[in-house]
Amino acid sequence: MLIAGYTVYMKRNASKVPEESMIRKISLSAVAVSLFASLAAAEVNFDKGGFNIKDEIAKMDAAIPEPSQEKGVFDWLLGRKAPAEWTIMVFGNGKNDLEPFLMKDLNEMELVGSSAKLNIVVEAGRIDGYDTSDGDWKGVRRYLMTKDNDVKKVSSKVVEDLGMIDMGDYKNLAAFGKWAKEKYPAKKYMMIVWNHGSGWSKGGQRPVTKGISYDEQSGNHINTPQLGLALKEMGKVDVYGSDACLMQMPEVDYEIKDYAEYIVGSEETEPGDGYTYNTFLTPVAANPAMGALELARTAVDAYSDHYQAQNAGSTQSVVRSASLIRLVTLTNEFTAAMTASGDKALAKKARDGAVKYAVAENKDLGDFVRLVLAETKSDGVKAKGQALLAFITSELVLHNRTNNDPGGYWNGPVDYSPSKGIAAYFPDGGLAAGYSDLQWAKVSLWDEFVTWMNQP
Repeated sequence: MLIAGYTVYMKRNASKVPEESMIRKISLSAVAVSLFASLAAAEVNFDKGGFNIKDEIAKMDAAIPEPSQEKGVFDWLLGRKAPAEWTIMVFGNGKNDLEPFLMKDLNEMELVGSSAKLNIVVEAGRIDGYDTSDGDWKGVRRYLMTKDNDVKKVSSKVVEDLGMIDMGDYKNLAAFGKWAKEKYPAKKYMMIVWNHGSGWSKGGQRPVTKGISYDEQSGNHINTPQLGLALKEMGKVDVYGSDACLMQMPEVDYEIKDYAEYIVGSEETEPGDGYTYNTFLTPVAANPAMGALELARTAVDAYSDHYQAQNAGSTQSVVRSASLIRLVTLTNEFTAAMTASGDKALAKKARDGAVKYAVAENKDLGDFVRLVLAETKSDGVKAKGQALLAFITSELVLHNRTNNDPGGYWNGPVDYSPSKGIAAYFPDGGLAAGYSDLQWAKVSLWDEFVTWMNQP
């Protein structure tokens, strides 16, 4: 009878109640049943008055938690664990000469471990020939990393053993992302691809071509457009990070801009040790409610602080994906002004003088613009260049850290301080095969500009 009365009240007052999600209606009904049962147990006499059902329902409605996701309410209703704040996914392709560093990083992750509010999920792959630690297992495994202070052995339980799958196949990266999201739901997600990276480069001692995640067992890797396809298939993440070399470029970022709010990466090569996961994850575990930009900045700072302490050269930055569209407009305007000025000699001089990285075709875009501005006599180039440089250093690159390389036996010191946080492709000859297939090349005039610059 009491529940029937409640139903009549809700129908009569439907026009006064804002439209809510079905989950919230279920939540309210469930709490109503609980409240009425409590009142009955307390022997409240509803027939004698003194009880206002509208007031009680209003109190009850105020008591309903307002989760950030409908799934959180549903889990709350069923007594399930609410989604974590963050699920950090690491696609750890150790099926190459970086395998020893992968095992080290897994142990670093265990120094922090997952919690109710932080899931650290890894897909880790190994092959013969590089490392025999931790029982010398082979193949590809999935882990939920749990806390452990033993830095020599991975104690986290294997959640799934996938056998010897191809970690150079973008579909397996996408499958990992979808699996991790489904099995370890969270309010926010970060995907890290861990391996060799080459941004937009060509050549080298090994047959490395453009892309990331090189699997020596299969001979495959994920090329630049395929990285975008993988993120599209797994669904958008809040932060994407390349724990890999040379990936912070518009050529790479534009492929994934629609599937990650922030992009973390390095203009230069990364030392073999890559991210130091315990120093990155410790602040996240301490403050799991941190937002996506704060987490991205935390990743950059942990990386840079580590290599600063090691006195090793490094670069790492955060790019806002939504700003990449504006980057196209401003870059096109700047390159058009440069072309119209006819000052090809200055363009080449700035290209040759800009901060370069391990792959000589990768130069810092902002530093290139800075050098042009220092010598151009064209008012048009000055105006467009100043607008582009200001945009890169304020709206596009939101956090940028560099450490100078003191040099050593094989090389002299390198000053990375002019780096503005995003590199670009500066060939001194023709465009590499496949460049025109990139989204960046399709929407920007960069390929036309570098072709003009390299003409006699």
